This record gives sequence, C-alpha cells and structure tokens, in this order.
Amino acid sequence: MAVVPETPGPRPDWLRVRLPVGRNVEELRTLMRSKSLHTVCEEARCPNMGECWAHRTATFMILGSVCTRSCGFCAVATGRPMALDWEEPRRVAEAVEQMGLKHVVVTMVNRDELHDGGATLVAATIRWIRRLNPECAVEVLTSDFKGSRDALRVVMDARPNVFNHNIETVPRLYKQVRPQAVYERSLDVLTWAKEMRPETPTKTGFMLGLGETRDEVLATLHDLKERDIDIVTIGQYLRPTPQHLPIVRYAPPDEFREYARLGKEMGLRHVESGPLVRSSYHAWDQLKATTSAASAAAKPAQ
Repeated sequence: MAVVPETPGPRPDWLRVRLPVGRNVEELRTLMRSKSLHTVCEEARCPNMGECWAHRTATFMILGSVCTRSCGFCAVATGRPMALDWEEPRRVAEAVEQMGLKHVVVTMVNRDELHDGGATLVAATIRWIRRLNPECAVEVLTSDFKGSRDALRVVMDARPNVFNHNIETVPRLYKQVRPQAVYERSLDVLTWAKEMRPETPTKTGFMLGLGETRDEVLATLHDLKERDIDIVTIGQYLRPTPQHLPIVRYAPPDEFREYARLGKEMGLRHVESGPLVRSSYHAWDQLKATTSAASAAAKPAQ
C-alpha cells in the first residue's frame, strides 16, 4: 500500500488520549502474553486502550493475528494466516476468569481461506467462556464469513449475548476502505443474525473522517434502521500508520452528538457516537441501554 500524505492538520484536543500505562495495564499485558493471546486493543492500536486496560477490560482477538484481507484503515497485519489453535478458546475463557469480567468482547481476524471462515472456533470460544464464566455476557464481533449463512448459524447457535459486525463506512467508499467486502452483504449478515436469533441484539459501527458526506451518513443510518439494528457505534477514523488511508477531516464532537440524536429519532435503539467511540468501547453500558429500551418498548400502555 502506497504512502499517502495526510492533510487535515494537527490532531485536535478532543482526540488526545493518555498512554496505556499503570499496574493494571502491565498485569493485563503479562496475562495476555502468558496465555499467547492477542487483543484488538494492541493489534489495531485502539486509542482507548489506556482507559479500558486501566479498568481491566479488553477485547480478545482470536484466530491469530494475521488477517486475509487488506482494509485501508486497519493496523492488523495482512498475510498468510497462522494454523488454527484449538486450545485458544479455553485460554481466552481462563483469561476472562482471571480478569473477573462481566462482559467480554471477542473479535476475530478474517480467515477467508477456511471453509467456515473461522466460525467453529468463534463458537467454541463462546462456549468455553460460558463454561468457566456462567455470569459473563459474551459479545462477538465477527467477519462477514463471505456471506455464508451456514457459518453465521454456527456462531448464532452458540448464543452470543450480542452479535456485532461492522460496516465501517458508507457504501461509496467501500472500494478504498474495505476492498474485499460488500456493503449489502454486511447488511445481510446483520439481518440474518437477527432472523436466526431475534432476541439477540445486533450491532454495527462505522467511522467518520474518510470522505463521507452528511447525506451519506444519514442514508447509512436509515439503512441500519431498516435492517432492525439495535446498537450503532460511530467514531473518528484515526490513521494507524502512514501506509494507511489518510484522514480527510476531523469531525467535531457536536457533529457526533447530532448523528446520535438523529439516529435515535429514526428509531435506532442505541447510538454511541463520539470521536473516540469504538465497537467495544463501553460495550456493557450499550447492552444495558439497549435491553432497557427494549423492555420499555414492550410494556403495554397504561
């Protein structure tokens, strides 16, 4: 991928975050290394790593640390994937137990070379976490499995508490941002997940700052409402290295708040929108808010 110049100027104050340091951070880093586990916090250079790790929360990334796709925004390495590690689900569950988590997020690299895209190992991870941590909610953030309903069903049959698949950007920008993905296919995956398990909240997220227009964002929010998505996250794109897509603009906090308001007015149950919002940021709070909203909507009028 060619180096592309950056144009929007210095990073604004609202995007400045503290470095991930402190005892909890070092303890978690040691725990992850001792169990040969990966976190998307580190691999994708998440700006919230310092805050989340300081509160002893993390997003586990399974199926190795090498992805078969080359998305223009993502810092995860692209190349030939590692061999499957069937002990990884158990080690993730043990780490969850040691951390005492009540809500865990499990994401994955794309494994397009596998017949099921890695779905069997995702399902095994859900079941292992439940076995060792029966009170812990399990949220999964998966690939699109190349549009395989059978692969998706393997994951949904393991009964995650939340199913997440990110659309990442507006349809017009897919060729640059997600060259091996298809916008409608990603929407279909979210729809199928809801059809397979209607009681399971579905979730997706996208970024601002890649060149999208206001009308495109509103149209995307409308698409998500039409697909009955429960939780939407919107955050600022931050370029991980000079070899990744440039930041076209920094969206101000007021703009994020406006999209949250408009999304809720459209009927989306929960919209988490802010410059530093990421898929798993405040994930437990998002699930609680969505569950509360669904319960309120189900109550008969007095």
